[in-house]
This record gives sequence, structure tokens and C-alpha cells, in this order.
Amino acid sequence: MKKTKILIQALLLTAGVAFTSCDDLFEPAIENHLGFDYMYDNPDYADGVLGNAYTRLPNGSYSFSDVATDDAVSNATADTKTGSYLSYKKMTAEGNWKSNNNPLERWRNCRGAIQYINLFLENIDKIKFNSDEKINAMYKKRYLGEAHGLRAIYMYYLLQAHGGYDANGNLLGVPILTNSTNVDTDHSSLEVRASFADCMKALKADAEKAIQLLPLDYKDKGSDATEVDIDGKKVAVTGPEYDRVFGENFAGRISGRIMRAVLAQASILAASPAFNAQSGEKWEDACKYAQTVLDLNGGVDGIDPNGGTWYCNTDEIDKLSAAVCPKEVLWRTERSENNDLESQNYPPSIYGKGRVNPTQNLVDAFPMVENGRPISDPKSGYDAANPYDGRDPRLAKYVLYNGQKAGNANTEINTQADDKKDGLLGEVEKATVTGYYMRKLLRQDINLDPTVNSKQRHYVPRIRYTELYLDFAEAANEAYGPTTNPTGCTYSAYDVIKALRERAGIVNDEYLEECKADKNKMRELIRNERRLELCFEGFRFWDLRRWKAELNETAKGVSITVVEGKPQYNYFDVETRNYKECGYYGPVPYSEVLNFPSLIQNAGW
Repeated sequence: MKKTKILIQALLLTAGVAFTSCDDLFEPAIENHLGFDYMYDNPDYADGVLGNAYTRLPNGSYSFSDVATDDAVSNATADTKTGSYLSYKKMTAEGNWKSNNNPLERWRNCRGAIQYINLFLENIDKIKFNSDEKINAMYKKRYLGEAHGLRAIYMYYLLQAHGGYDANGNLLGVPILTNSTNVDTDHSSLEVRASFADCMKALKADAEKAIQLLPLDYKDKGSDATEVDIDGKKVAVTGPEYDRVFGENFAGRISGRIMRAVLAQASILAASPAFNAQSGEKWEDACKYAQTVLDLNGGVDGIDPNGGTWYCNTDEIDKLSAAVCPKEVLWRTERSENNDLESQNYPPSIYGKGRVNPTQNLVDAFPMVENGRPISDPKSGYDAANPYDGRDPRLAKYVLYNGQKAGNANTEINTQADDKKDGLLGEVEKATVTGYYMRKLLRQDINLDPTVNSKQRHYVPRIRYTELYLDFAEAANEAYGPTTNPTGCTYSAYDVIKALRERAGIVNDEYLEECKADKNKMRELIRNERRLELCFEGFRFWDLRRWKAELNETAKGVSITVVEGKPQYNYFDVETRNYKECGYYGPVPYSEVLNFPSLIQNAGW
């Protein structure tokens, strides 16, 4: 049986485990587990213990936290029973974000994963993965690398969600736990938040350990003999022996390439304005980590020409084998056949619920295609009477606006205010509240008509290369300026942004040529490119906070009416944002502070 199938079975065994009490946090629930000693002679069960950490990864689905930003709102109401959207609305529009009401809390889930990782690490030397000593040692090497890599990833997500300044101005991270705990553990010393800088050191140590132990990618050797470093010694192995442990069947697990990308993600977080005063991280560090990944991808030439529409490159998606990532994607989930995203987000006229509604704010952020200028620039050529003409082609690909066609039947979508289906006055609890629908992420070859209800293949990219190219551009601009190549690098921030905008269709880029002479203008351009390229993928909320940018920009929409045969565009406020200053740093859960008095809360919570 292939190990990927074993992993799936093991994940199913453990996926339902949730930490609902202190006892569950310390010891796996009896009804779901046979005890950790059982895994010593049952490697499939041991695989499932580590698999528990895989199932908790936050990047395996779309959070749509964009509806908590200036990019989108949701049409969800209390009667629609779509809890996550409503939680974001209460958090933003109602200012109800609290330490005991945090839709973006990761503390317990991530720490639960770390508990399983630590238990696995403490028991790995007792586990017999294979009767052949050489194969057994190879398995231990890979599993050890995976465990350290996963622990680094969870530290990153904890710092992103909960790192912050205390009332005395100290930048704190989270408790650094490298051993499992139980009901007898003395938590007075363990439940103390380490400095953000020390957490970054722990993250990097785990990530570097994983890179040392794991292959760059999981690929088969076939019949070719090779060598594997085991405990500092080069050991000869046959191709089949290598494939059995490090072959392509394991693609999707933590690899050396993935960990290099995680180092880039964590470094750019720590180097950002919200953290860099005390994080110990510099823009040069973040630039170097991102460059390492991009050089492995061929530099600027490695940018996938179709990478901006990976979600609807249907032929590519349908032909993917279980072990392969397309050129745009560094790490992804397995494919599944469904119509969940489309059911939630198609307009009501084609049987969707229209849950995520892009804002006018986001629409206005797309420049003109002819010269790359923002629509607010007098030289842009923007025509307010025809607001969608001549725009960056990404607008039509990512946002569904009035007059576009969508769905399997290529239905024209009418978002005019008086339309009874898709307009502002359309179907209750299904129609848009901004005048727009989300198009990105959705396959257009699905028919939701109940008599058909077709499904297609989807996957979620856990990490896309476009994110890393934007990471590099941001860090390189801050560290070296727009056009200077970083040390040992053959491309600059300007080169990357030029390539991404050319991919989008902006060829005669007058505006970029202006920005390349000004670091501040280039910064704003890079941030806007990130906003467009990564929209609806759950980046905007975290980006605004790490930049310490404006959180309370009012979400706007458009009401389209026709007067004497001509459409009139009237812009209006849809939803206000009511974030407090402390919102740049998420809270430690209130219950954790109550349980462990040694935990220090972030200031303002």
C-alpha cells in the first residue's frame, strides 16, 4: 500500500480529535487513541500521531478573512447560518473583537498541534518503522525533519496571530514549548511568553533542522542508486530503497523547499513595521530568504505565465497527478471533486449564495491597462462613465461586475440596483450588498442547477510562488531600493514587479517607470500589487496589520441605475470598520490568561 494512502487513513483516525479540556490537551482522548506506546511497533499509527499536526494546518482552506478588510464584505445575515462570515462582521463592523471573541484565534489549535509534535519527537527513537536498519534510519530521518518543520510552521502562525507588545512596550511571542506536557507538569515556568525575537530564533532552528534532514523535493530515483546522509555518514541505497522513503508518493508532506518558503514568510513578518523594532529581523534577512526560494525556481524567469489564474486553468488542474504541483504552486492540498466554493459564491441567478462581495475599494485599486496608472491619476485615461473599460485585465478575472458572464451556461450577470436576482435589491440573503461578486477561485465550468449540480476538481495552494515573488520585491525595495540587485542576486524589486504586471497584461507600464525612481512610491505599488494578486486568499487582513496600515477604511459599493439609456454609477458606504489601536496585535485568548496567570496579555486587550 502506498504511504500516501496510509497517511490518509491515519489522518482520518485523528482528524476528529479536538482539545476541549485541560485533560484532552495533555493526553489524547482514550476513545480515539490506543496510547502512545502502541505506536512503537505500529508505524502507521505513529504516522497518524504526526498526521494530527498536518490536519491542523491553517493554510489548507480559504479563511475569507478578506471580509474583515477593505477588500470585501459578506452578504451573510444571522439567518443564513454561516458563522465565520458573521463572526468577521461582528468583529469589524460592530467592533466586537475581544480576547474572548476572536474569529482569528490560533492559540489553542496551533499549541495542540505542537503538543502532538513534541510527543512524537519524544517517542521517535522507540518507533520501529522497518525491520531493515537502513530503511528504518531513513524513515526516522524524514519523520524527524517533518516534525521540526511542522513545529516551525506553527510557530509562524502563532506569531502572526498573537505576537504583540505588552503594556510595558516589550514585543512578546508565545511560550516556546519543546517538550510535551501533562496534568502533572509545572506550568508556572512553561506558560511564560518568550520574546518575539527568541521565538523567531526557535522557529529558525526548527526550520534549519528540517532543511538539513529533508530532501528539497520528494522525487523518485527509479533504478538509479544514490547516497543518503544518515547520522553524518553517507550510506549507499538503491533507487527503490530511496523511493520507499523519499519518493514522490510523499509529495505534499513537509520538504526542504517548503521550509525555505516558510523561513521567507516568517522573516518578512518579523521585518515588517509592526514588529521590526524588537524582532531582531532586518529587511535584508527577509530578502535573502525569499531570494533563496526564487533562485530555486529560476529567478524572475521562473514566474508562471498562467500563475495568476491557477484556480481556473482547468486542463492543468484535471491532469495533475497526486504528487505533482503546477508551476505556480509550491505546496498544495490534495484535489477533491466538489462545487463548494461555487455554491457559496456564484450569484443567485446561477444558483449561488453570493457570500463574498468585493468592495468598490478593491475595484478602484486595479489600474489602467494602457499605462499602469491608478485610476486616480489624471494621466490614467480613466473614464468614470465607463468605469470598467480599459482596466487591468485582472479586474475582470477576479471580480464579477455588471454585464459579465459567468457559470457553465455563460449567463450574463446583471448587478443593476433594481435587478430582482443579482442586483442590490435582488434575492434576500443571496444578492450582493456591494454591487459585485467574487470571481476569483471559482471554476466557471460548473452548473449548480439542482437538476444538474455538477462538480469539478479543486485544490488549495498552501503556498504560491507569486506570494514569494511579492515577498522578495517588498523586502528588496526596503533593503536596497527599487532597482538595486541584492547581494548575489541577478534581479531587483523592479524586475519582479515588472514581470508580474506584464503577466497581468500591463505592457507599456509608464507608472512603474515613474515609481522605480522613488522607494516610497515603489513601496505603495508593491503593496497594491500584493493586494491584487493575492485578493480573497486570506492575506489582506494580516498584511494591513504587519504594515500598521489603515484598518478602518469604510467598505464601499456601487449602485447602478439606468437613466435615459445610460448607466449611472452611484457609490455608497456599505460597512464601517471599528478596529481599535490594539487590533494590530491579536490577543492571547482570555481563557488562557485566566488559566495561566503567568501569561501576559497584549496591550489594550
